[in-house]
Amino acid sequence: MSQSDQKTGFGMMLIAALGMLGILTWFFSGQLEQRANPNRVVESERVGGGVQVSLRSDRQGHFVASGGINGRGVTFLVDTGATLVSIPEGLADEMGLVREATIGLQTAAGPVQGYLTRLDEVRLGDIVKRDVRAAINPGRHDTVLLGMSFLRELELVQRQGELTLRTLP
Repeated sequence: MSQSDQKTGFGMMLIAALGMLGILTWFFSGQLEQRANPNRVVESERVGGGVQVSLRSDRQGHFVASGGINGRGVTFLVDTGATLVSIPEGLADEMGLVREATIGLQTAAGPVQGYLTRLDEVRLGDIVKRDVRAAINPGRHDTVLLGMSFLRELELVQRQGELTLRTLP
């Protein structure tokens, strides 16, 4: 076998290995995204005059889902312990949210100072609330806490790793 044939063979093997690495990276990144947010697509159904959304829990038992604020796609973490919808400061700045009054917020990392704001629209599947009170949180996370200012008029049922949210007729 000539040296030219050896170089060609090595080049083909290298291309095949890089191609396989690319395919595996693409496949496993999709798997990781699905684990982090098992509700990337939120489906709704009409039930008894209301709207119902069912969410699956992630591996830690949290309910993470894709949704929207003022027409912009966001990732929500359902948090019944949060009084308000809580938006990270960086996202609030990108969205041009107006800072109203200064408020104290109690976070998992301790007390911080944030701001009240109002959201024109918050959407989870076909459940839509308008003029929702929210807090701008200076924390560095990228997930929006979907608190009681959105959830309070919904029926919530948690069973076997699934959370069902239903509007009341």
